[in-house]
Amino acid sequence: MTLDAAIVDLRTYTIRLRGMAEFLDVFDRLAMPVQLKYLGAPLGIFTSAVGPLNQVVHLWGFDDMGQFEARHAARDRDPDWPAYLQASAHLITAQENRLIRRAVLLSLAGR
Repeated sequence: MTLDAAIVDLRTYTIRLRGMAEFLDVFDRLAMPVQLKYLGAPLGIFTSAVGPLNQVVHLWGFDDMGQFEARHAARDRDPDWPAYLQASAHLITAQENRLIRRAVLLSLAGR
């Protein structure tokens, strides 16, 4: 998926204090293989540097809501997914999900 995605799933996870290194390790080992299998490559994964700290932000692109729902449902049925949920539960203190759409601006057409 590219930045031209019709829908972007923007997820922000707040990680417990001094838990970022462990969370990133757990996420990379247990979540990413499953996510890549069903959701494809993310548009980006970032950690906060200024503002609210101890946050990880994921951006995943989808063509439409049907694709978003189908891919997440398939991921959730994967027998390896619960291992990530269990291993990360004590590290995540809050989660915020937003579905956003790209604004179409003529000044950005063709860029």
